[in-house]
Amino acid sequence: MTETAIPDAAPVRRRSAPRGALIGQVFEGLCFGAATLLLAALGGIIVSLVIGGWPALSKFGVGFLFSAAWNPVTDVYGAAGPIVGTLITAALALLLALPIAGGVAFFLTELCPARLRRPIGTAVELLAGIPSIVYGMWGLFVFAPLFARFIQLPLMSAAKPGSLLETLTTGIPNGSGILPASIILAIMILPFMAATLRELLLTVPAAVRESAYGLGATTAEVVLSVTLPYVRQGAIGAVMLGLGRALGETMAVTFIIGNSHTFPKSLFDSGSTIASTIANEFTEATSPIHTAALISLGLVLFLITFAVLGLARLLLRQQGAKL
Repeated sequence: MTETAIPDAAPVRRRSAPRGALIGQVFEGLCFGAATLLLAALGGIIVSLVIGGWPALSKFGVGFLFSAAWNPVTDVYGAAGPIVGTLITAALALLLALPIAGGVAFFLTELCPARLRRPIGTAVELLAGIPSIVYGMWGLFVFAPLFARFIQLPLMSAAKPGSLLETLTTGIPNGSGILPASIILAIMILPFMAATLRELLLTVPAAVRESAYGLGATTAEVVLSVTLPYVRQGAIGAVMLGLGRALGETMAVTFIIGNSHTFPKSLFDSGSTIASTIANEFTEATSPIHTAALISLGLVLFLITFAVLGLARLLLRQQGAKL
């Protein structure tokens, strides 16, 4: 019986790696490294703030957040005054800026003539890029005297003793205080919010708008019932980003808020924010506990901003679940 020869198996050819595979792996590694570096930097900032502010936090405890005492002579510090000033000025700025920013954005996308859209849009974007210190100097040398002359003095003169208007307008009519600082903040965040909302509104498909107009809807109905719901999630994010910028603004507020650590008793009263307090006193902090108190203020501001951004994410998630 003859043996049948078994042919040798053909050699298995390995599939060559696709072109660009190495570049893709390098790109993925760089992206992962960038994300890791960002998280490491964030963690490093938190750790640095906690370590730097720990002497003040351990000395004053939770009372640091609820005390308005701020006395560098006796080394007694409380963050309540700057915290309240930060929240009030940011809330007032958002309340003043949001309607105007929305109106500007809707005007540019719905009502503005085509030949004027680009110049006005460019002007809004340029206003968003002006440095904050320029707003602060303008507020101090131009806006404050006009505000004191045409708003503060007439309102304080018209207020009857014991009335609500007198309570809201008490203070020194020098053009500085909580309300002037809030107006400057509103002017600062208004172009930023208007430009962001405008870009969001431009993402609405033209067919959606035209369908609404074809059904006989007015411009107001299209804006409120079609356009605004379409960009609701992005609009919430734009508003929260504007609020975050208002919370952390430093120089523009420092020039015009009055820099008093007490609780503001009226809209015209002097006050302070966390950022303005740090900017004013960090170079003059001679004692370790004073420096630690200022770093603790930075940690509080970081947590407030983080809470605002977290709230924005929560709102966006809820809106996404409803859609």
